[in-house]
Amino acid sequence: MDVRKIALLVGALLVAAVTAVMARSLFSSAETPAQAAAVSAPQPDGPQVLVATRALPVGTILQADSFRYQPWPKELVQEAYYIKGDTQPPQPGTVVRYAITAGQPITQGALVKPGDSGFLAAALGPGMRAVTVPVSAQSGVAGFIFPGDRVDLVLTQDVVGGGDGPPLKASETFVRNIRVLATDQRTDNETKDGKTEVKTFSTVTLEATPRIAEKIAVAQALGQLSLSLRSIADNNAELERAIAAGEVSVDDSKDPKAERQMLLQVASRPVDTDTTFVTGGDVSRFARRTVPRATAAPAAPMGAGSSGAPVTVPTGPVVKIARGNAETEVPVKGK
Repeated sequence: MDVRKIALLVGALLVAAVTAVMARSLFSSAETPAQAAAVSAPQPDGPQVLVATRALPVGTILQADSFRYQPWPKELVQEAYYIKGDTQPPQPGTVVRYAITAGQPITQGALVKPGDSGFLAAALGPGMRAVTVPVSAQSGVAGFIFPGDRVDLVLTQDVVGGGDGPPLKASETFVRNIRVLATDQRTDNETKDGKTEVKTFSTVTLEATPRIAEKIAVAQALGQLSLSLRSIADNNAELERAIAAGEVSVDDSKDPKAERQMLLQVASRPVDTDTTFVTGGDVSRFARRTVPRATAAPAAPMGAGSSGAPVTVPTGPVVKIARGNAETEVPVKGK
């Protein structure tokens, strides 16, 4: 190999080394301000305070993911805050009495614990009512319904009608998307160690509008009530149905916050329109599809006339025809 080629090779290696050093120094200088900013960011010098992880409107039932501890400036700590190590955190099932924004410290006065006076009233939304219905293990989804879930109410009844034969078996979903407030007297589904406990119950307390509360009271007298658990994914479908029916006006601004608020509004509203029903004939070919109708009763004989023929009493409308002193009743046929 001649000297010229060796010199070119050495020069290329030197250029590559210088380029690598310059590139490394350039990237390191670009990362240094960000790292310095991260290191120099002031950390709150104070205890860890319980804050809300998301917006908690009035009546929200707290879950384990509704709050977390966060360092808070020592000079801004209030006595009403939940401080880690000093105050026990609220147990799941506690209800929000006053609205709490995301990231705001949770105060003890803003919550109502189960068993406290006014607990159920705080859990209710504005204009809503609490109504309790009896259920069994079968009609209550075997205990897999918990406070905070959404259910549909199904009424099963026998419609006798006015005729003979078996009554009409009918089942109707007359209320949808209604919130469960409590099962028996429990407002949470977790044990002391934080595990979910499945337990059967005999009564369920529901959140309803005044009109729906009246419907539920009548439904209990008509037949048997059953709960149908709704999926969380049904909220989007319910929103689309409400928009198509004109029950919700869509904002043209396409604001994500406005759309989210609209979704929450629809998701938290019970619906008692567009009810659906099923009769026995829809399930079995041997069951009825309609209500038994009354059949026309034959005329009953009543003694004998002057000629010895039996006299019948009309069962429908009649017309009286007078011929001198004699009156004759003629039945009117037709509908």
